[in-house]
Amino acid sequence: MVHVLGSRVLIRPTDPERSRTFYGGQLGLAVYREFGTGPERGTVYFLGGGFLELSGRSDTAPEPGVRLWLQVEDVAAAHEELLAKGVEISRPPVREPWGLIEMWIADPDGTPIVLVETPAGHPLRYRPGI
Repeated sequence: MVHVLGSRVLIRPTDPERSRTFYGGQLGLAVYREFGTGPERGTVYFLGGGFLELSGRSDTAPEPGVRLWLQVEDVAAAHEELLAKGVEISRPPVREPWGLIEMWIADPDGTPIVLVETPAGHPLRYRPGI
């Protein structure tokens, strides 16, 4: 068995400064660390149990199969906060047939981001013995 010590999502944005403004300023992700200097510096954000790293630069947007799934406590509150910060909402919060409440946005390069709320009573909240 592989012993995983942590996890990280790596994104190579087309415009690193624009992406830092989005992830740090608009989404409000806290910075774990930065490395390098100037506009090309790398930035690593806390992402729940893992990290999101913006580093390097790409001439093209990420592959269409890449998606971020971020669990939040209150999707409705996140919706209002992100609207106030000028984030374009691809789809407002909707309770899905599987019981989760999802809202869709995208980063500046078009990477889809799903903000998810797990409502009380949902099976994902069930933890036997706890």
